Amino acid sequence: MVSENQEEATGLAELGAFIRQQRERSKMSLRRLADRAGISNPYLSQIERGLRKPSAEILKSLARALSIQAESMYVRAGLLEDGFSPPLVVAAVEADPILSTRQKQVLLELYRTLVEGVEPDQEEKT
Repeated sequence: MVSENQEEATGLAELGAFIRQQRERSKMSLRRLADRAGISNPYLSQIERGLRKPSAEILKSLARALSIQAESMYVRAGLLEDGFSPPLVVAAVEADPILSTRQKQVLLELYRTLVEGVEPDQEEKT
């Protein structure tokens, strides 16, 4: 039987590994990601090693700095249900190997700006 502490430690280690993987995929140093996310280098290192549990706000800052959806971080941190699935547009942009990190960030910001003002039942009138 696995205790709650062991489950939490495993979850933190998996979250840290995911953040490290995303950082390495973006070809970003630990220091650069920490700067972009507005957190200290040692704190980010502790998160990546599974020693610290970041707040939702820190996860959001890291996601923004990595140009990924904050919701994917929240799911991995256990803050959202596992059934969450990002829109296909977001997944496609994040997975595109041709786009730079900055290009992905700009596209996703534009996409989010466009969809924030659209009601689900609202149809475009031409």
